[in-house]
Amino acid sequence: MDDSLDDWFAREILVHEGALVSFLLRAWPDRAEIHDLRQEAYVRVYEAAGKCRPTTPRAFLFTTARHLITDRLRRGRVVSIEPVGDLDALNVLIDEVSPERRLDAHQTLHRLAAAFDRLPPRCREVMWLRRVEELPQKEVAARLGISEKTVEKQVAKGVRLMAGYFYGNGEDRRATRPAAEVGDGAGHGQQHPD
Repeated sequence: MDDSLDDWFAREILVHEGALVSFLLRAWPDRAEIHDLRQEAYVRVYEAAGKCRPTTPRAFLFTTARHLITDRLRRGRVVSIEPVGDLDALNVLIDEVSPERRLDAHQTLHRLAAAFDRLPPRCREVMWLRRVEELPQKEVAARLGISEKTVEKQVAKGVRLMAGYFYGNGEDRRATRPAAEVGDGAGHGQQHPD
């Protein structure tokens, strides 16, 4: 199919305008800048698609918007370097990440990754698409060929299992739950396939 870039952009990108604006409203504190952020995201996507069209346009749009927000936040943190006289007189504390905090963050991330890796394959795939790629439940269901209810159950299961592992000192807490709790709801103790 030989589309013009404008047709492709209207069909694959502009249709997500409502979701993009909602995302920007949640992610950016200044509502007055939402229109500019949206337009800048569109410009970046359009220019990139002129070189090579992305295979997943919606994901590319939202990734571009996240990068744009990150760029704006970085620019907002840049401080002009001008002589200010005696720095001690400013009485400013320097907020540096201590080696202990860095190690703690690294260990936490390692435990979180280990908890994620212990999830059953289908559950892990659903969790990745919903929580990391932030795809809507409907899109995850369509992509994986499962029902939205199954997506919902897999996310709940993933959160429960990860929390049990992460906060349970690495133990698999499912083995300690009563049979009726893990059962099919009828009290027979059979594990639900989702």
